[in-house]
Amino acid sequence: MRITQGCFSFLPDLTDEQVTAQVEYCLGRNWAIGIEYTDSPHPRNTYWEMWGHPMFDLKDAKGVMMELAEARKAHGDSYIRLNAFDSTRGFETVTMSFIVNRPKVEPKIELTRTDIRGRSQRYSWKVA
Repeated sequence: MRITQGCFSFLPDLTDEQVTAQVEYCLGRNWAIGIEYTDSPHPRNTYWEMWGHPMFDLKDAKGVMMELAEARKAHGDSYIRLNAFDSTRGFETVTMSFIVNRPKVEPKIELTRTDIRGRSQRYSWKVA
């Protein structure tokens, strides 16, 4: 099952040239770039592991791409995503996030619905 989280998640995987173009877009707006990875794509798993430190002072996309290559080398069979962080006062949030690496075989996430008292329903998720 293809995990759809972040920008571009319904498109085919981005090439390195396309990732570079997106990084240049982010750096052109003075957004900091961070790289994160995980092996658990569960929708409630929003806290991925940080790769290195956020790149606040970087002005060139080549630096991000070098870090991404190192992250892919170390965690090639994991999900890796890029986050762009806008530190402008009043925003101070992630403004763009997209997956740049996926495992060869993506896990299946099963949704289970259970009927309970009062015609209510409960949902649970399981990664298979």
